[in-house]
Amino acid sequence: MSNLPDNTQHTFNALLQHIQQSRQKVFAQVNTALIDLYWQVGKTISQQVQAQAWGKGVVAELANYIAQQAPDIKGFSDKNLWRMKQFYETYVHDEKLSSLVRELPWTHNTVIFSRCKSNEERAYYLQLCVDEKYTSRELERQINAAQYERQYLGQAKLSAVLRELHPAIQTTFKDNYVLEFLGLPETHSESDLQKALTQHIKAFILELGNDFIFMGEEYRLQVGNQDFYIDLLFYHRGLAALVAFELKIGQFSPEHMGQLNFYLEALDRDVKKPHENPSIGVLLCRDKDDEVVEYALSRNLSPALVAQYQLQLPDKKLIQAKLHELLAQELGDRDE
Repeated sequence: MSNLPDNTQHTFNALLQHIQQSRQKVFAQVNTALIDLYWQVGKTISQQVQAQAWGKGVVAELANYIAQQAPDIKGFSDKNLWRMKQFYETYVHDEKLSSLVRELPWTHNTVIFSRCKSNEERAYYLQLCVDEKYTSRELERQINAAQYERQYLGQAKLSAVLRELHPAIQTTFKDNYVLEFLGLPETHSESDLQKALTQHIKAFILELGNDFIFMGEEYRLQVGNQDFYIDLLFYHRGLAALVAFELKIGQFSPEHMGQLNFYLEALDRDVKKPHENPSIGVLLCRDKDDEVVEYALSRNLSPALVAQYQLQLPDKKLIQAKLHELLAQELGDRDE
């Protein structure tokens, strides 16, 4: 292959790309047709339950009838038929969501409509799956980690410069990162944390977001005659910027900002390409006092933010209760 003329290699690459794109279109069309089928089956059963008082017995007979008449057709057990009814009834009155569900496989859809409690939560995970191309396993993990609730409960603490550079950046970073996949003990060193993150970099990028590209650990910067090392360096495609992560296993301290600002200045002078935006710094701490963070960031001149991490999956019921309390408070404020 390496001895092929350049024009032949180019033709090979173009044909391969065409084949891959066509296959993706075929898969998408097949998936849409399958979702449409399940939608129609669910609609019919829903209507018959209302009009003819179909119950579990009739639906079980329908499942047996399909199995006997077409034994090669799988996936139409009575349990799945009830799922199709639930699927239809969940989205029938929401045109936007009923369109989104056709972009995802059936497995993703069953996870979302069976586990999410509101249309807002369903809409969040449907869009997230479309944007991030999650597998069903990755989707399950995000729901277990209360991604929806965390996104609304805790907004990342950003410097004014960062908000000015990227007005829509608020949802790009999180206030709290869940790192249960590391398997670290409660007592650990910064070296342990860094090593575990690099060993589980795929899972870490899932928590960060798929637009992050890992560039290296202990990324060396030479300033004058001295070497300095950034714990973890990423590139964010959407923001077109380098993102430096500094890890702290203790509570945030304002003095940490000085070190991070120095790294960002070195990145912008010596690493950043001319077409890229100014580098972004993330201080990832085990704990932080939000008021101290606010003071530290209020006059910080670098695009930076402070977030914290936890090593266990959050208590989803507790987080949901906090979210409901917040929403109720917001509704009360509007009524006053």
